[in-house]
Order: sequence, then structure tokens, then C-alpha cells
Amino acid sequence: MITVLESDAESVTVGHEGTVASLRVVTIADGLEMVSLTQPLAWDLPLTNATRERVAEHAGRTMLGAVVLVEKLVETPANGAAKTSTTRRSSAKKVADVLLRYNFPAAGLSDDALATLLLLVLSGGVDVRRSLAR
Repeated sequence: MITVLESDAESVTVGHEGTVASLRVVTIADGLEMVSLTQPLAWDLPLTNATRERVAEHAGRTMLGAVVLVEKLVETPANGAAKTSTTRRSSAKKVADVLLRYNFPAAGLSDDALATLLLLVLSGGVDVRRSLAR
């Protein structure tokens, strides 16, 4: 079941089995609107070769959407410095977030077909999230 958590003129945030996703309708050209879905699956994972391999494996198996790894540098305070002072970036402190992204044309789908498609995409993301949590 998909639950609407928040809605405004530009986007809808939905929940499904412990995950959240953002849905937006984007006009690409006259008469061409795309639905853009982003579902965070994991965040601040240690960025290791094992993490990269696991995410790449899921990316290859996911049929609806793209599973992507987003690398980040963690900011750490300089030695003895307060949190508000200058920070340094350490290459040893890399982490990654994992997202599921899916874009598709909005036109031509009935409400039932759209709901089914969204459920399939979000359920795929839930499966990846569960696997990464192990």
C-alpha cells in the first residue's frame, strides 16, 4: 500500500513499507510530461569496494528504475577545533547514499495503471533496501 505523506503544488511524498519517495511531474516539452520518482534506499554507508559491488549488483538486476550510488565526503572538525570552526575533508571518511530513480511519461496511464506501476517501482526499492541492510 502506498501512503501519501505530504503534498504540495510541485511534488508528492509517499511512503511504502518503511521507505519514502518523492514524486514530481516535470514538463519536458509541450505535451510531454514526465513523472520523476526518487526513493532513498540507504544513506551514509561506508564507501568500500564491497558496498560498490553490492549496489552495482542491484543496479544490474533492477528492472524498473536505476539504483545509483552517490558518494559523499564527511566533514570532520580540524584537530581540537569546535564544530563551528574550519573543517577539513578527509578522503578516509567517504560514505555513500543509495537512491532509486525512475522517470516515465505521465500521459496515457489510467489511475489504476499508474498506481500499479508506482507500487512495482517502490516495492523494488524496498527489496534493495532490505538487502543492503543485511
